[in-house]
Amino acid sequence: MKIGLDLMGGDYAPLASLKGVALALEDFLPGNQLVLFGDLNLIEKEYPELFQQLSNYTAVQWIHTPQHIKMGDSPTKAYTSMPDSSIAVGFKQLASSDVDVFIGSGNTGAMMVGAYHAIKPIEGVIRPTITSFVPQLNGKQSILLDVGVNPDVRQDVLYQFGLLGSMYAVKMVNIENPRVALLNIGAEKEKGNLVSQAAYKLMESSSMINFIGNIEGYDMFTDKADVVVCDGFTGNIALKLIEGFYKVMVAEKVDSPFLDKFNYENYGGTPILGLNKAVIVGHGISTPLAFNKMIHQAESVVSSNLIEEIKKLFRSLNNY
Repeated sequence: MKIGLDLMGGDYAPLASLKGVALALEDFLPGNQLVLFGDLNLIEKEYPELFQQLSNYTAVQWIHTPQHIKMGDSPTKAYTSMPDSSIAVGFKQLASSDVDVFIGSGNTGAMMVGAYHAIKPIEGVIRPTITSFVPQLNGKQSILLDVGVNPDVRQDVLYQFGLLGSMYAVKMVNIENPRVALLNIGAEKEKGNLVSQAAYKLMESSSMINFIGNIEGYDMFTDKADVVVCDGFTGNIALKLIEGFYKVMVAEKVDSPFLDKFNYENYGGTPILGLNKAVIVGHGISTPLAFNKMIHQAESVVSSNLIEEIKKLFRSLNNY
């Protein structure tokens, strides 16, 4: 397995990503390889000892990319005008199967542009999506999607999020027959805006998902559902609220094992569901621990055969 990683993405790159690679190599699966995309002139000059340390591993391959898409750059313009950037070269290698999965924590918009241009969505998928884990009080985890890529969606897109989230829950979290719910302003099926109401009818009539109805915000942590579906606007606000509450609790020195599960570093990143290849995006403020987790998550995504299972699911839907 070859895992591609953009070293230049993120607020603390490339130091955080390099340190994350060093952590991951401590228990890296034998036979796997890390393909690192970045400005080698800068890395060798600024971090010579770390560069040499990583170069000593036979599992590490360096690819020099002199250009770098910054966090504030226009995604489409930057991706198309910087063909030698770490993101663009990484996606080219993924498209040609020189790597099996590509990881990036930089400009999320540029990552999505690259995904659409080089990889393309699976046939039948209307909108690829990203997810986030939400810890539950009983120790389980639920999956929230979308969390920011698709702020405006139709009811059929929300239905597909339920399908994608269910497959992710089965393959990556080992949940059989995951319970799927719509995040809404009330539990009754008539609640919500017109899109939510229409999505409810679609999901209720489907035999492809285990739809349990609507849940409200205060149900997010009580194990009411395994997969929680919403548009990216709502999901991103919910996710940032959760992250903000965690920061407040840390600042207030609240010591709780449950609260520790809200630390994004423990999860690393999230795969973009609905693409023809495996792509994982991380938080812009990713630390070495987060990069370490992303690398191991990439191993799990590829070995789980998640992408092929999603393709199989949508082929069956297209032929229905």
